[in-house]
Formats: sequence, C-alpha cells, structure tokens
Amino acid sequence: MHNVKLIAVVIVVLIVVVVAGSALYTVSETQQVVITQFGNFKREVKDAGLHFKIPIFEQVSYYEKRILEWDGKPEQVPTVDKRYIWVDCFARWRIDNPLVFRKTVGREESAHSRLDDIINGAVRNQISSHLLIDAVRSSARPMKLMEGLEGGRIAEVTKVEIGRDKVTEKILLEAGPAAAKFGIELVDIRIKRINYVTQVQESVYQRMIVERQRIASKFRSEGEGEAMEIEGRKEAEEKQITSEAYKKAEVIRGKADAEAIKIYADAYSKDPEFYSFLETLKSYEANLGKGTVVILASDSDYLQYLKSWGEETKD
Repeated sequence: MHNVKLIAVVIVVLIVVVVAGSALYTVSETQQVVITQFGNFKREVKDAGLHFKIPIFEQVSYYEKRILEWDGKPEQVPTVDKRYIWVDCFARWRIDNPLVFRKTVGREESAHSRLDDIINGAVRNQISSHLLIDAVRSSARPMKLMEGLEGGRIAEVTKVEIGRDKVTEKILLEAGPAAAKFGIELVDIRIKRINYVTQVQESVYQRMIVERQRIASKFRSEGEGEAMEIEGRKEAEEKQITSEAYKKAEVIRGKADAEAIKIYADAYSKDPEFYSFLETLKSYEANLGKGTVVILASDSDYLQYLKSWGEETKD
C-alpha cells in the first residue's frame, strides 16, 4: 500500500513538472510569437525573454522578426517605347503582422510565392508605363555616347524624365499595400539587372558596330588626310633641299670649269701645235677603234698626223 502511494506521488510530481514546463516558453531577439487556443487567436508576443501560457490549451507559433530576402526570376517586360527587356529584381521584407501572416500564408515558403505575384505584377505595371531610359538610368545627368579625340560631342542620350530610383519607388508603393494584406512589410525593392531580349540585343549590337565603324572610318580618313599633308610637306622640303643642293653644285661646277678652262687656255696658249696634236689623238681614240672603216679623201687633214708619222718612219 505504501508503494502504491509513493508511485502515485511520483506520477503527480511528474505531471506537475511537465505541465509547469509547458507553461513556459522563450522568445529570442530574432523571433515573434502568436499564441492561439484551439485555433483561435489569443495574443501576440514580440518582446524577447521568458513568457507564460496556459499549458496544453494554448499553442505557440514562432515567426521571424528579422528582415528577409526575396530574389525574383528575370521577366520579359515591354517598355512604353516598345522595347522588350529582361528585368531582374530583388526585395527585402519582414513579417509585420504575425497574426495576419499566420491566417493568410502561414509559412515563409508560401509568402515567397505571394511575393512573386505581387512584386512581379508591380514591376510589369511600372516598367511598361515608362521609357526604357527611365528604367536604365538613375539621374538626368548629361551623358555622351562617345567623344572625339579632341573632346567633341558626337551624340547624346535621350533626356531622363524620371529615372530608375523613381521607378523603383513607384514599384514599392504599388506592391506595399498588396503585401500588407498578408501581414508583410516590403522594406525595399531594387532592380538588380536589365538586359535586352535576344532580338533587340542583335539590333543594338549591330547599331553599335555600325557606329564604331563610322567613327573608325572618320578617324581613318582624318589620319589619311594628315598623312597626305605630311607627305606633301616632305616632298616640298625634299625638292627645296634638292634644288638648293643642285644650285650649289652647279655654282661649284661652274667655278671649277672656269678654272679648268683658264688652266687649259694658259697651257695651250704656250704651244698651239701641241694642243692640236692632243685633241686629234683624242679624236682618233674616240672614233678609230678595232674594225672601224673610215673613208676619207687623200688630201684630208684628219689623218695628217698619221701620214707624217708614216713618212718619218720611212725616212
């Protein structure tokens, strides 16, 4: 009988311990709690620490308090100027109303599915209502597509009316109220990447190629013009140098010829007969070679020195 009472006491103590233990729960700094009783909402607990609940009857559901991330998939969206682009966005969100969150979506995985529809819909609405340049650029700061070698402007981008920052603000304003219906607060939405669709990419690349070829042709023609100008200057300088050198050479040659003639004249004036003899020998050397046939009259003076040489030999 004593043993039965002891066992009963132990069982009662264990039950009390279990019940008391189930009446306590802890909430960390990164969590928030919804207390329900038989599926009905009782209260929210957002303060960290040790808390109490009615054992067995009240259930505790934990939800994240920190900011969570959402990373969407790229979507093809047309702009108001009929440019088809791929838009890739990301967002940051948190559970603002855990009770509404529990009733509508229940889990973070389901919340991501809801955010896919809400954010992607807002992105499509806003991107399709604005120009491409507003989705690409964030400010109206003047920007040049290309500058020449001397800084000359070639072309300017279309003026930005709104800019990417304003577009993302509009996306957030549109998506925020829809997300709030599920107890979700959208903290921020940003466009991560924008890219053209394949067909537009090819057209853009082709325009870029044509533009670069035009610029290259312009630089090439300017280079050819400068090369021809340099070549012309070189030829003019070369002709000037050559003419001056020729002039100096002719002056020197003229002086030398004059001095040579003077020397010859002085030498030949002393013995004219000897001068005639030398000049005749030069003529023989130039005109009477091997196999040369010359027909002259017997009284020709051209061979007088040969005749006299023959007569002297006979004597």
